[in-house]
Amino acid sequence: MTVVSPEAGVTIPDRVVRHRLGREDVIRAVLVVVFGLVLYLFILLPMAKMIWRSLIDATGQWVGLANYARYFGTPAIAVSITNSLSVALVSTVLTVGLAFGYAYALTRTRMPAKGLFRVVAMLPIFAPSLVQAFAFVYVFGNNGLFTRATGVNVGIYGPKGIILAEVFYCFPHALLILIAALSATDARLYDAARTLGASSPKTFLTVTLPGVKFGLVSACFVVFTTVITDFGAPKVIGGKFSVMATEIYNQVSGQQNFTMGATVSVVLLIPAILAFVVDRIVQRRQYALVTASARPLVPAPRPSRDWAATGYCALVALVIAAIYAVILVASLVHRWPYNLGLTLKHYAFDTVGGYTPLWNSVHVATWTAVVGTVLTFGGAYVVEKCRTPANGVLYLLSILPVSIPGMVLGLAYIFTFNAPGSPLNLLYGTLAILVVSNVIHYFTVGFLTATTALKQMDAEFENVSASLGVPFYRTFWRVTVPIALPSIVAISMYFFLNAMVTLSAVVFLVAPGTELAAVAVLLMDDAAGGAALVLAGHERRDAADPGVDPDRRDVGYGRTVMSVMDINGYRGRFFEVVQETERSQTAVMTIGPGEDAGPEEVHAGDQVIYVIEGEARVRLGEATHAAGPGACVIIPAGTRHHLENTGRTPLFCLTVYAPPAY
Repeated sequence: MTVVSPEAGVTIPDRVVRHRLGREDVIRAVLVVVFGLVLYLFILLPMAKMIWRSLIDATGQWVGLANYARYFGTPAIAVSITNSLSVALVSTVLTVGLAFGYAYALTRTRMPAKGLFRVVAMLPIFAPSLVQAFAFVYVFGNNGLFTRATGVNVGIYGPKGIILAEVFYCFPHALLILIAALSATDARLYDAARTLGASSPKTFLTVTLPGVKFGLVSACFVVFTTVITDFGAPKVIGGKFSVMATEIYNQVSGQQNFTMGATVSVVLLIPAILAFVVDRIVQRRQYALVTASARPLVPAPRPSRDWAATGYCALVALVIAAIYAVILVASLVHRWPYNLGLTLKHYAFDTVGGYTPLWNSVHVATWTAVVGTVLTFGGAYVVEKCRTPANGVLYLLSILPVSIPGMVLGLAYIFTFNAPGSPLNLLYGTLAILVVSNVIHYFTVGFLTATTALKQMDAEFENVSASLGVPFYRTFWRVTVPIALPSIVAISMYFFLNAMVTLSAVVFLVAPGTELAAVAVLLMDDAAGGAALVLAGHERRDAADPGVDPDRRDVGYGRTVMSVMDINGYRGRFFEVVQETERSQTAVMTIGPGEDAGPEEVHAGDQVIYVIEGEARVRLGEATHAAGPGACVIIPAGTRHHLENTGRTPLFCLTVYAPPAY
């Protein structure tokens, strides 16, 4: 059989056509395999290792559900479950309620300055949740502005503070969803309601709410999962109120108990996955509210309603702007709120690597945007256009990351990429693993955005190209990509912004030289909360000055300082005991670049190492961690450990050792 070209009258052998089609089929198959391999290596395999780790003990022996029994049987740990659920539920109700009123005002009224109010409402997206929590501490903390001005202490540390910070942080996420839901409305429904004599409250209950119910469910899902998995705000403002995210951090970073960390992580997956399943079930029942014959709703002027909406939005926007003003002012004064003289000295960044974490964040965010956009759009194309039996599985794996908390993903990557002898170990401790973690953490939203864009394209583009003998990859590059360019840009911006402010997905993965800005803020907060030993560095010595309030828990000071010791004179000495009591021994160490503190050892008592300057690598048991300036390394008794200098400058640290008798 042959194919005849009617234009040129040229006879084309059938075998040529078969060869080209076969090559395209092979390319499609390769794309499917590559996409599936990426999802397996970076989603399925780490989650499997996480679950497996929760079923074994610290020695690698199978214990089944014993870890879960110990978790639920320890009241101090198990209470984190109810704490997390209660905080998440209250935050969800408050956030969605406030965001719905704001979105309704922007879409259903004739209020002025809508553009300005929309921009201000988006501000919380551009900073990590722990930064905003700091602002609430500066205002409502024990020595905050509001507390000092009124004498009223609202008790910001604990659930109230977490809820307040989470509502602030999640507000724009819910707002974007609800604006989209309220904008997709057919004006004919409201015309019919007025014709039938329905009052405004009844129209709201019978037309407006049913029309946005799917948007409300999606907003609730996003807020609930964000709050229950957030680590930054509870870490800063939670006090002794334990939630599952901070419990994972305490188990892994504080106690080096990776087994219990994995157990808590699996427990944290359950409510996140359940919320995801409920959202997917509800979304499947969604129906189109806007058809080809629909008429857009144009709000009619109603002065009383419009001014009420303006007042509400102005109040919310004022709170958001005030919080960010506090952050800005606090960075420009000597010591908030004790010395409000202006200064730029804090922008010298003389701790935690200087400006390096900021440039690392830009670098990682840029690569996350590039790699994430290519992978999500390419993966969506494979699922939508390359019809194979594996499409259903690939789609399920692609939407799974939205239900995986960032800290859970980061811990799973430790188990996967820090395994000795594994070829994947090459990624561990590099910027590449941070890029991968960010891409997978935010993969689902980009994938669904790309899938939606591809579904909106007429299938005739591919059909016509195929009938003309144009390879599908050429059609993809010349037709599909240009049409979907707005969605591609939106996906890349989404990846970039989230990668710049992320904390939970990377807090376990940073290494010397790869610190990110959000992690640097966390390290500085940890360093500020370390009592007397934090005063061994720079400005913190002014805590002993007369006239300075000694109670500084709200601005990062852990507790009242009982004694102050200047250890700067001991710099350069390899090991020097500076204080020894019956209960503890305090010493300083200086380790040169490329050197270590000696062979691996095990102490009978607990030990704490506080890094003042330099970059260190600490091996605790089988795990290796980075420790930069401000890092506090806690070494439980009986733990094999080793400390080495991985930087280019001397490593200067303070160590406190408690013998077994204590």
